[in-house]
Amino acid sequence: MPYTLHPVPPYQPSFAGFPRCRNLEELEADVAIIGIPYTSLYGIHVPPVGGGEETGPPGQEAAAALRRQSQSYALSLGNYDFDFDGDLFAGREVHVADCGDVAMAPADRSADLQSITEAIRNILERGAVPIVLGGDHGTPIPVLRAYEGRGSLCVVQIDAHLDFRDEREGFREGYSSQMRRAAEMPWVSGLMQIGLRGVGSGRREEYEAARGRGSVLVRAQELHEAGVARVLRRLPRAEQYYITIDADGLDPAIAPGVFYPSPGGVDYFEMTEILKGVARRGRICGLDLCEVVPALDLRELTAIFGSRLILNAIGAMARAGQFNRLQSAQGSKSAGGTH
Repeated sequence: MPYTLHPVPPYQPSFAGFPRCRNLEELEADVAIIGIPYTSLYGIHVPPVGGGEETGPPGQEAAAALRRQSQSYALSLGNYDFDFDGDLFAGREVHVADCGDVAMAPADRSADLQSITEAIRNILERGAVPIVLGGDHGTPIPVLRAYEGRGSLCVVQIDAHLDFRDEREGFREGYSSQMRRAAEMPWVSGLMQIGLRGVGSGRREEYEAARGRGSVLVRAQELHEAGVARVLRRLPRAEQYYITIDADGLDPAIAPGVFYPSPGGVDYFEMTEILKGVARRGRICGLDLCEVVPALDLRELTAIFGSRLILNAIGAMARAGQFNRLQSAQGSKSAGGTH
């Protein structure tokens, strides 16, 4: 299934100022940033803070907001980073490219699903790690399908909700079902779900289904009380790890721009330590950040926090030795991919 790629226009910023890739067939990068404004067939419509017109599901606005707020880090990537006690990329030459957005055709969800899978497959064939700017949390379903034939992987989900519905309103590939679909993929060898709390759409049968599939369920309260290091002792062993982040898994004090804010979520340092811990355990083969809703955000705090987490993920991979080229004397610490 062919896909259409919309490169980042020249009048808009690329993510953190990284070079732009206009054609995935020519991609030369360690990491590929790509926007995927996928939305499920069943929509969410919530009035924005303060009233006004209804807000539809996350779309291209999320990727644009993340790119916009990442600019505050663009000129300081080589500076001393207290959160990493040194250079974010640990003196390694990391090539990152912003590949723009995959075009969506909302009237044809089947075509959208195939387009996403094919685009991610192309990124993987070029040897890059895809970092996806979603889109609602149905986005990981077609993304993970691209990993077929590339070894087993464990999916680590950060989310307030279980997302283990078999179907919702007759649709099986939406934001309520992505972990159920992931569990059905033969190449997914393990699941870990962190940040669970409150009351969501998951019923007792979904809880039992997740447990029956062997998913490691970690409540947000458990994370806060036990700490990241202890929780990650339960991380399933795998050849590689895919991390999927629903913005509502994060605490609304730092990520208010979501449809369903729930108190007690994962905080900044916990999230950063999860990224570091998973990277130390094994290769991170992909990551997505979904459900950022700029229309509901406060001073774009969610986009600021989200863009920082994406950079932290790249830093965690670099520091774990996933990218082994040492920085040359003439090189730039924010070196990118194709122009």
